[in-house]
Order: sequence, then structure tokens, then C-alpha cells
Amino acid sequence: MAFQKLPGTQDMLPGSIDSWQFVEQKAREICRRFNFREIRTPIFEATELFQRGVGETTDVVEKEMYTFTDRGNRSVTLRPEGTAGVVRAFVENKLYGEPDLTKLYYIGPMFRYERQQAGRYRQFHQFGVEAMGSVNPALDAEVIALGYTFYTEVGLKGVRVEINSVGTPEVRLAFRERLLAFLEPKRELLCKDCQSRMDRNPLRVLDCKVDQKHFEGAPSILDSLDEECSTHFEKVKAYLTAMNIPFDVNSKLVRGLDYYTHTAFEYKAEGIGAIDTIGGGGRYNGLVADIGGPDQPGVGLGLGLERTILLLEHQKTEGIKETSQVDVYVISLGEAAEREATKIVHDLRTAGLRADRDYTDRKMKAQMKSADRFKARFTAILGDDELERGEIALKNMESGEQRTVAISELAAAIQA
Repeated sequence: MAFQKLPGTQDMLPGSIDSWQFVEQKAREICRRFNFREIRTPIFEATELFQRGVGETTDVVEKEMYTFTDRGNRSVTLRPEGTAGVVRAFVENKLYGEPDLTKLYYIGPMFRYERQQAGRYRQFHQFGVEAMGSVNPALDAEVIALGYTFYTEVGLKGVRVEINSVGTPEVRLAFRERLLAFLEPKRELLCKDCQSRMDRNPLRVLDCKVDQKHFEGAPSILDSLDEECSTHFEKVKAYLTAMNIPFDVNSKLVRGLDYYTHTAFEYKAEGIGAIDTIGGGGRYNGLVADIGGPDQPGVGLGLGLERTILLLEHQKTEGIKETSQVDVYVISLGEAAEREATKIVHDLRTAGLRADRDYTDRKMKAQMKSADRFKARFTAILGDDELERGEIALKNMESGEQRTVAISELAAAIQA
């Protein structure tokens, strides 16, 4: 072929789209129940937004962003994550002026130039939520519970929640010195990425998937928390316990983005190769101010939809069921019946039914095969003789039962 999809991208074909519609519909339904409203932001933003919001020393900004100069000589980046764009919209549109919390959700594509592997694409899709306007740890717990509810209700099994506190910038500065004192004697044993992170962002070293064996006995940031951070974290754990959300504390969990403060969390599950993180998030109390808005606290999450769907397929969950593509497939036999079929199909669609028909002048047997391929619930068979009587044969494709109904009553008969 002259053209093929680019590496790290995928075509979502009609045969697999049911899975996407299922998880997206479930995400929207859960957000409705948790009182989060949808927001849609551009898929590209000014590069500086992500440099400032995500953090210049993160892998995302240093290695993975799709950045280009547009025709106006502006540096533009395809969004690598959802939070920075949502916060920018929150500030630009002065949503902070609302008297209540701002609780938003989004579903859409993100872009990162990453090494391809199972569940990891360069164009991938996230479902995320952001809640801004409160420092209450109950809000952290609510966001964690929302993500856990999503995974539970789509039918995933074995999802684990891991939480940590990454404190405040002041807490992290003090912990940084303790951590560097532990890491420095091991510098030459660590991978090149870790050696580089030690000089720029040592907390990120703990997130390394290669060198975990060298971190036994590393100091825990939990031991460096001040009273405010400790109290906040204890309350988050208490709220999760009250909601029966199971969790484990992982003191090495730091997440890959610089804007997190206090609570950080991830959702883990086995079944997609070396990757076990399927979603995560945390609190970001300084991000709104960093982007130019008022000093408003926030907390959010981002869940990978590709990984969710891969796990659903791996676990062969009952959540996604193959559905019929049409309610009724109209089969016409004869020239006059063929003309009438156009009107019948239109009337059925107007009545709210999913209806289709043949457009290639095939014989009845071939048209019935099409009805099977579309998993039609009913076929409606119209010949010239039936047309003269104002009738049509209606067949239930599951039971095989067939009866004759008036054409004018066809929609009502199917709906009944």
C-alpha cells in the first residue's frame, strides 16, 4: 500500500468500536452520578503550557512531546496529558468565579512519542477528571473512589489502588537531601536516566522500573512529612476506608509529573505485559497559580482507555456484550416493493429504530445473510403481493417466529 497508519497509532474499526463506546458511556454515567461536568479542550496548546504545568525535568517534556512550529511561528504541542489544558481553560474562562467547586471530566486523545508496547500508543486516549477549589482530603478520596468505581463497573477484576503522599515543595526539598545522601554512593550502579534524574529531580529516581533492586532501604518520604501533610494523608486513608475502597500505601510512588502535592495514587492490574499501571492521579495545589490563575487547589486523575480495553479483552469480561447493529433489516422483492422499502426504512428510523436495507438488488437469500451479518433483531420482508395488501412479513431472527402485520403498524410491532 502507498499509505499506512503511522507507528504508535491504531484504526478503531467497526468490529471493535463497541468496546470503546461501552467504556466511554460508563465513564460519562459515573461522572454524572459524581456530579462532574464534561469539558472539551483543544488537542494542541502552547508548548510553554506543558513545560510550566507538567514540569521541564519530566520525561514527558524532555523526551515525549510532539512539538512543532506553526505557520505563525508559534511553538505548539499536541497535548501529552489532560490536566494542563483543563486548568488553562479553568483560568482563561474564569471558572474559579463560580461559588461551588469546579468538577470537570474529559475523554479524548493524547500524544506522546513513546516506545511502542502492549497498551502503549503514541496516540492514546484518556478519561480524566479534575476537581478544583478545595483542599479537603475528602475530595482526594472522592476522585480515587470515582476511578475505582469506573474500573469495577466496566467489569475489571483484580484492580489495586496504591497511594502515597508526596508532601509539599518544602517537604520534598528536605526529603531530597536525605534521598541524595542515600543514592550518591550507588550512582555508578544506576541506569543513565537515574543518574541524570539525581541531578535534576531525585524523587523521580524512585519511579525507575530498572533499578528498584538498588532502592532497598531508601528513606521514605512519609517519614519527612510535616504535621499538615501527615494529617491530610491520614484523612484520605480514613475516607477511603469509610467508602470500602481497598488501597495499599506505596512510599515509592511519585508519579511522572511535577505538579503533584500531597496525595498521589495509581491503579494497578496485571495482564498487559510489563505494564501494570492503568491509571493514576493526585493533588496539584500549586498548578493553577503556576499557569497564571488564582491560588486554587485541585485534584484529578487520568485513566488509560486502551489499557482498560486490553484488560477487558484479556479477562474476557462479561461487561462488553456484542450487540445487534440494527433493529430491523427490510428485505424487498420486486420493483414496486423496492421503491416502498425506501419509505418504510425512513419511517422506521423516524420512529427511533435502527433500520437498514439492501441497495445492491440481491436475491432474498443474500439479503437474509446481510441481516445475519448485521445481527438484526427482526427482518421485514416485503414483496409486490404484500404491498398490494398493505402488509409486510415480520420475522423475529432469534426465535424464527414470523407473522404478518400492516405496514402502517410495523414500527409499533417492533417496538412492542
